Amino acid sequence: MTTTRRTLLGLLAAATLTTSAAAQEVTLRLHQFLPAQANVPAHILDVWADKVEADSDGRIKIDRFPAMQLGGTPPQLIDQAIDGVADIIWTVAGYTPGRFPQLEVFELPFLSSDAEATSRAYWELAEARMMDTDFAAFKPLGLWVHGPGVIHSNRPITDVADLRGLKLRAPTRTTTTLFTELGATAVGMPVPAVPESLSRGVIDGAVIPWEVVPSLKVQELVTNHTEFPGQALYTTAFIFAMNQAAYDALPADLQAVIDANSGLEFSAFAGRTMQDYDAPGRELALARGNNIITLNDDQVAAWRAASQPTIDNWIAEADAAGIDGTGLYQEATALIAKHSAGN
Repeated sequence: MTTTRRTLLGLLAAATLTTSAAAQEVTLRLHQFLPAQANVPAHILDVWADKVEADSDGRIKIDRFPAMQLGGTPPQLIDQAIDGVADIIWTVAGYTPGRFPQLEVFELPFLSSDAEATSRAYWELAEARMMDTDFAAFKPLGLWVHGPGVIHSNRPITDVADLRGLKLRAPTRTTTTLFTELGATAVGMPVPAVPESLSRGVIDGAVIPWEVVPSLKVQELVTNHTEFPGQALYTTAFIFAMNQAAYDALPADLQAVIDANSGLEFSAFAGRTMQDYDAPGRELALARGNNIITLNDDQVAAWRAASQPTIDNWIAEADAAGIDGTGLYQEATALIAKHSAGN
């Protein structure tokens, strides 16, 4: 081999290595608690991950780990994002009670009427008040809520008094407080534990949105479902987050890909998508001939009145803790109204 040819090959190899280094392929691990075929993984998280991969021209690869495949329990997900066990996680904020006190405002009874509008409000209020406090230890990618919460139970629930003695699964500190104050025996647990708990009689019912019913087969485990038209009895706040160090390690152009696919509009998409998938879950219950109880205006008004002390107590407790419960509630209400007006 001539010296000239050897030199040219060496230059070509160096150029290839330089190009490969510039491309900098990155693999990120996304961890969450539901089966891969459930609505949120299939129609929200995979959509996000596929778009990030495409927009990065394949330089970002996202490995998806459903159903806690990386180990641990759902309440440990947020610490997995902080500690780097996973690069990206999706979780229920209320799985770690009291850890994110400000966002609990969105879980208060009869605050949310539309998941997209409330998710927009949630992201905006977080930007104004929570990014440097509640969320300082990680990078939020999306913040949203699900559609109207429904009571699924082994006996009909129409009046507040019907809750007495009912062992009812609740997802968050806020909802556990609500249903305890309304007379139920509230049991906090992550949603994957609901089917076994229902089948073994550990609980008599659960509050979840319609969209998660198919993946849990709740329509086969209870026969009664109580709906609240208009403003929802409750909703649940979610966090989709990235390990801050993993984000900081990305080159600026890949950070831009993550940012472009995250934030307000993604949060709105996620909330809207969850509510859109309420209808198929409801249809499954109808197809089985289950008893769907849709409360009328007077009945809902009675539940609202009974729930007001939960709101008042939360605001008072937040004010006493120095987190401005009064201001949070007023601002959340105003933001939801603003975004609902555009629907």
